[in-house]
Amino acid sequence: MSSTKALNKNLTLSIRLIVSFLFLLSAVAKLYPSPYFALTTFEIKQLLPMGFSEVTAAYFSRTLIGCELALGILLLQAHYYRRLVLPMSFLILFIFSAHLSYDILTNGNAGNCGCFGSLLPMTPLQALIKNIIAMGLIGLLYVKSDKLKDKMNFSFLTSITFASILAVYLVGPLRKVQTAIQDQPQIDLNDDSDNSTTVIDTLDVKVVDNKTTKEPKAEEVVPKIDEPKKKKSGFNNFFPDIDKGKKVLCFFAPGCDHCKETAKELTQLKKQITDFPEIKIVFMDEEPELIPDFFTFAGGKYPYQIADVAAFWKSLGSTKDTPGVFYLWNGNVMKEYDGINEKKFKMAEFKTIVTKTYKELK
Repeated sequence: MSSTKALNKNLTLSIRLIVSFLFLLSAVAKLYPSPYFALTTFEIKQLLPMGFSEVTAAYFSRTLIGCELALGILLLQAHYYRRLVLPMSFLILFIFSAHLSYDILTNGNAGNCGCFGSLLPMTPLQALIKNIIAMGLIGLLYVKSDKLKDKMNFSFLTSITFASILAVYLVGPLRKVQTAIQDQPQIDLNDDSDNSTTVIDTLDVKVVDNKTTKEPKAEEVVPKIDEPKKKKSGFNNFFPDIDKGKKVLCFFAPGCDHCKETAKELTQLKKQITDFPEIKIVFMDEEPELIPDFFTFAGGKYPYQIADVAAFWKSLGSTKDTPGVFYLWNGNVMKEYDGINEKKFKMAEFKTIVTKTYKELK
């Protein structure tokens, strides 16, 4: 009987350690590789699409991570363990699971859910399965524990909770909200309603009896220009001439290996194609000291701007990921790539696209 009791005790302890580790890992991973980068990415990609403002998202993200950190610690102690700690742990996982379920139904099982930040990327379905297993383990702990054995020092709980939240605010202090390029509609800068051949009726000027008269001249046909009408792409805050002619606008992180590979492939295309579009780069303000090495690896140096992390994600798009590549023609987005999955940059495909005329692209 004593051996069975010891086995149950060891099993319970093992489960507590596993669940505690999951909460601690979730909190720490959301601060990787650097608190500001990780927190801002979490806010832009996860919270703003849910309806949070930039200010509330900044406070909510830090408080949420602090609570996860606190629960990871409190699961290993005895104060209000069964009465409060286990139910709160189950509740927070249940809320996460409800959100993940809704996300899967509306957006599909794509992208990184953000549960473990960029340290351990997980799809929404993987995260949902992880949460369901964790909730099952917490339920098992609840059944096997006795609330009469709970210690009753509530101030101990509040001290750990506030200390954990404060620690997150200290390692990832609030910054002034950065202004970023706002989403702008594609504004047509031409007055013509179509791209058909323009016919201009020119007039010759004659003087008859000291009076100026106009005499019609034969109609002159202006050749059609095979290019899209000018539009505002919304990227001119970075480069004023970005909407003039053909451009390749890239969104890269200086330390991103996939971004460096993409830049290297673009350099190769530039050497192969005589009239290859001008390449311009927006770098994320994360490890900017690596930019010289980035260009060395790419085999070429191009005009670039450095954008604050929040401004970077807003301009690239909160649902997109690096490396991001936009092929622009007079401000029109002719082709775009992002991330390292199905929408990733494809060198052979892009080579075909940039050599096509506008008529062929249409």
